[in-house]
Amino acid sequence: MQTYSSYNMWLGLAVALLSSFLIGGSVILKKKALIRLASNGHTRAGDGGYGYLKDWLWWGGLLTMGTGEVCNFAAYMFAPATLVTPLGALSVLISAVLSSHLLGEQLNVVGKFGCLLCVLGSILLVIHAPQEREVTSIQDMTNKLLEPGFLVYVVALLVLCAVLVLYFCPRSGRSNILIYIGICSLLGAFTISSVKGLAIAINTGEIHPLTWILLLTLIVSIVTQVNYLNKSLDTFNTLLVYPIYYVLFTSVVLSTSIILFQEWSSMSAVDVVTTLGSFLVIVVGVALLHLFRELQVGILSPLIGGRNKKEDKYGLMDNVVIESLPPMTEEGPRVFIIS
Repeated sequence: MQTYSSYNMWLGLAVALLSSFLIGGSVILKKKALIRLASNGHTRAGDGGYGYLKDWLWWGGLLTMGTGEVCNFAAYMFAPATLVTPLGALSVLISAVLSSHLLGEQLNVVGKFGCLLCVLGSILLVIHAPQEREVTSIQDMTNKLLEPGFLVYVVALLVLCAVLVLYFCPRSGRSNILIYIGICSLLGAFTISSVKGLAIAINTGEIHPLTWILLLTLIVSIVTQVNYLNKSLDTFNTLLVYPIYYVLFTSVVLSTSIILFQEWSSMSAVDVVTTLGSFLVIVVGVALLHLFRELQVGILSPLIGGRNKKEDKYGLMDNVVIESLPPMTEEGPRVFIIS
């Protein structure tokens, strides 16, 4: 079985970090464009509007994000998905730092502690990442995709996506934050699988019909994800959107990695436990950074009865506005990561 060389692992890590920086910076541009369009009276993305397609700032953010995604794509050529995907949490750290310096947003002690946890979890993840490569050629990829276990997994994901899109979206898409984010997260399995397969094809130079199937799958899944991410970003409180999206998306990717790529099969029990623990540390860091970044430590009064005035910022339950979060401001857009 072929192993990842030390050079490839570090190169993949460096490219993944560059990807996080670009994606983190792109979020502020896209969010600012959406806010500006809404303030000018255009139909919001959450209401089915596509006015952002005519906004140069949104396209600037999209191009920056696209460059970051290309880097993320390249990272899968050199490092396992178990390492590359969770490192996407560093995007939120970078966004927080950039927004603090460029947008004048405040980052309190709790937010800084969340940043520290993100860094700590990422370091542990890098140290204990899987070192063996299970899929080394397009033929290996084909065999993996045709395994009964993965086929059942794919069918289950497609059925669940169809139910969310056709049944739940029209009824509770604008009032339940899990609908849009759930669709995006489930599609992450197809995105990452396609990216990994295409990376293998590019790395080996093989020409195979599966390559075109993976490319088509990648395009369809990304376009669909961007559509529903824009709806989620424009409809719900960003302080809630990112932590939920990160947890769901990364969980789906890790599940896909276990079922399809079997990257965890060669890991020791200590490495598996530490990898899962580092993921949980990152999740806690992301939650602290997003949910409490404006909390005035030691002063609880602003949080008691502080109703969010944005009428379209719903919480986890239908038609219930989150009252425990600080109010949103139009001048300081929250960050949101698309990865």
